[in-house]
Amino acid sequence: MLKQIRLVAAFFLAAFASFSLYAVNVNTADEAALRAVKGIGPAKAKAIVQERAEGGPFRDADDLGQRVKGLGGQAVERLRAEGLTIGAGQKTLPGEGARGALQSTDSHC
Repeated sequence: MLKQIRLVAAFFLAAFASFSLYAVNVNTADEAALRAVKGIGPAKAKAIVQERAEGGPFRDADDLGQRVKGLGGQAVERLRAEGLTIGAGQKTLPGEGARGALQSTDSHC
């Protein structure tokens, strides 16, 4: 019986792990935090961080899509659905590689 309870608990933990309480802010996240977003691999995370360092923070989804090769409008929208946020005013949570910033209340981010 205890084994069954543990199995059910593990199932629910795994199911809810995909629903993040926090989002990753593209303007403040490090490469590890960006890679935590489904759809961003090591190369894309590196490209985002490099472009941000060279060109400053991303203004919005269109700016991100124009400045980072391979991130067109549809790709950016998919990443936003996976927890990526875009906004200069967001703060990241402490901890390297943590799932970045609190969700923005800004509707255009």
